[in-house]
Amino acid sequence: MSEYLLDVKNLSIYFFIQEGTVHAVNDLTFTLKPGETIGLVGETGAGKTTTALGIMSLVQSPPGMVVDGQIVFEGRDLLKLSEAEMRKVRGSKISMIFQDPMTSLNPVIPVGDQIAEVLLLHENLSAADARIKATEMLTKVGIRPERAKEYPHQFSGGMRQRVGIAIALACNPLLLIADEPTTALDVTIQAQVLELMKALKVEFNTSLIMITHDLGIVAEICDKVAIMYAGSAVETADKYELFRNPKHPYTIGLLNSIPDIEKDEESLKPIKGLMPDPMNLPGGCPFHPRCDHATSRCAEVVPPRVEVAKGHFVKCLLFEEGGA
Repeated sequence: MSEYLLDVKNLSIYFFIQEGTVHAVNDLTFTLKPGETIGLVGETGAGKTTTALGIMSLVQSPPGMVVDGQIVFEGRDLLKLSEAEMRKVRGSKISMIFQDPMTSLNPVIPVGDQIAEVLLLHENLSAADARIKATEMLTKVGIRPERAKEYPHQFSGGMRQRVGIAIALACNPLLLIADEPTTALDVTIQAQVLELMKALKVEFNTSLIMITHDLGIVAEICDKVAIMYAGSAVETADKYELFRNPKHPYTIGLLNSIPDIEKDEESLKPIKGLMPDPMNLPGGCPFHPRCDHATSRCAEVVPPRVEVAKGHFVKCLLFEEGGA
């Protein structure tokens, strides 16, 4: 048996539309051990959400298609499972918290019934027992059990996200995917939801994929980080290693763009340029048009994935064969 709960190998997901081919995820590789948390970090359009939908087998087809790679979960390649087999995995062993709870919850069904529905689908419970467990899950996420009969519009944004967490954790999944779960919330409520997720992750012993563009969230709750750019993980490392010893020019640029209260600086150091169009990615390294270290070779050669230290992987020609 593998030591990894999830092993994503060379995953590529494209969308074939009338205007051309959208290269949403490109040769993505990362691993996740039981109980571990990984942060997928990157700008909008980096392929983070598409990766999550790929793991859940929720990429809309057509136009989307997994064109290459493997998603090995508990020793099985999820891409080889039938839809009926995947339905048994989705919700029971792998669950997802979506970015906007108002659109992910059904507006005409009481929240308690929405939690109970997941339990009835995946666990051998009677309707009465499912309702009891649903109210217990609401209590775990800090919502009074008598509110189980209320509808999503009767809850605040933070409370709706708590309901989403309760639904995702109802069947005690082995893997939880959180797609920017605090984006729509104000700062105070963000902190409460993150603390709740940290506590429940420990209680349920769940592995977590945290999708975010906020390195502060990564520092708070993740064990390791995959920095994504143009659909690929350009750097993957333990959280402490990545913050103390970043290697890829894009990672260094992201960290330099964060204000440091201990330094007296007049302006931040933004990364020049914009994320490339996924329908028209540059040749070679996709980051080379924005990179201060780029050479003519960077426009021609796709950088290999190099292990520069134990568990620290970088896709950059600077580190090819143990270089600079």
